[in-house]
Amino acid sequence: MKEILIAGSLALFSSLFATPLLIKALARRGYGQIIRDDGPSAHHTKRGTPTMGGIIIIFSVVVSYLIAHLISGNSVSVSAILVIGLVVALGFIGFLDDYMKISRQNSRGISGKQKIFGQVLVSSIFGYLGLRFADSDGLTPISLQLSTVRDTSITLGVVAVVIWIAFMVTATSNGVNLTDGLDGLATGASVMTFISFILIGVWEFSQSCAVVGATNNCYSVRDPLDLAVLAAAFAGSCTGFLWWNASPARIFMGDTGSLALGGGLAGIAASQRVQLLLIPLGGLFVIITLSVALQVIYFRMTGGKRLFKMAPIQHHFELLGWGEVTIVLRFWIIAGLSVALGLGLFYTQWVAG
Repeated sequence: MKEILIAGSLALFSSLFATPLLIKALARRGYGQIIRDDGPSAHHTKRGTPTMGGIIIIFSVVVSYLIAHLISGNSVSVSAILVIGLVVALGFIGFLDDYMKISRQNSRGISGKQKIFGQVLVSSIFGYLGLRFADSDGLTPISLQLSTVRDTSITLGVVAVVIWIAFMVTATSNGVNLTDGLDGLATGASVMTFISFILIGVWEFSQSCAVVGATNNCYSVRDPLDLAVLAAAFAGSCTGFLWWNASPARIFMGDTGSLALGGGLAGIAASQRVQLLLIPLGGLFVIITLSVALQVIYFRMTGGKRLFKMAPIQHHFELLGWGEVTIVLRFWIIAGLSVALGLGLFYTQWVAG
């Protein structure tokens, strides 16, 4: 528990006080956000705002996690290291995309196919490695079982697990990327979801089979408490960054941050054996991703008509005249309710036994 507090606090202060330094460094080099020409006109005032702020989020998470273990004297876990590796790799893909947009001075970075290929490759490696490194109890970071609020009796097999994890990580990282369209929206929603993973990790540890004995209601998760420490680092880092990312944003996380955060959410969910629970916990990301899918389907089925004025759906409300802060606050309420639903499902299943 002490490590959770240390990691969260260090990440918060690191992100809070280091972000202004990054803002100045990016501004000196002219690394400013490129705005889409077909987006809401109000967004053009944001052109030139420093981007790639995800660098500081990732840095704060990694450093605070390692320092927390150095202070406590406990060793790092394989589960957390694999998630960190996934986050850094996805952040690098996002960094390439952001850098190409800046260097070309347009809103096109690497192609969509290249981005998807990179995400699938990285997440497949994560899924494969997660099935290895069994501990003394035979538990691996990722289970061969499909998990909802815990592992089920459905065995997927190695190939199916790797494919499923690749889909899960790619979908989540793109979902956070689509959500990151308004100041503070994706960052605030991510904080809530990471906090839920802290609670889940602590509960899984306190009710683990190693602690309470092998009962029908205990949890067999390899490193639940250390994953909670990592989730605390993410929550603290995002909170510190949100101070500067809230409207009017002085820095954007860019694809560097959004792809990394999506990977962190999916990686922790997979490692905590709550894969399908990520749907309600990340409900806002799901809604926004579905709005894009529905827009595309409706556009093709009706020969060019639009279901929304613009997708993702947050921009639809902008074009309806809603203020940016109003949209963000209301969407944060949706995110909070989604997290509450997810935690309620998790606890209800345990009570039902």
